[in-house]
Amino acid sequence: QVQLVESGGGLVQAGGSLRLSCAASGSIFSINAMGWYRQAPGKQRELVAVITNGGRSNYGDSVKGRFTISGDNAKNTVYLQMNSLKPEDTAAYYCNADVNTMMMRRNEYWGQGTQVTVSS
Repeated sequence: QVQLVESGGGLVQAGGSLRLSCAASGSIFSINAMGWYRQAPGKQRELVAVITNGGRSNYGDSVKGRFTISGDNAKNTVYLQMNSLKPEDTAAYYCNADVNTMMMRRNEYWGQGTQVTVSS
């Protein structure tokens, strides 16, 4: 079993910054990629950013230039630095991990989500 623990959400004014963290633990042999998705009320879950174990990253169009994803392979942790936040960034943010487990199975895992609220 693999667990993802997220932290760093909260309430911030428009133009402000937040940093999210997600740490993976458990039956991990290796991690292929980790990332963040978000879901606002009444909307579908969308990609925010993802980073591979080789350091390649990809961003959703709405956050390019404002958000930065980084990872610490030794700690199985991914970070999301969010700058110039807008009210439309308000959503529940979910950590995602593409994991090769100790049982040599490749599975996808999700965190429980952390709320980010941006006030205007």
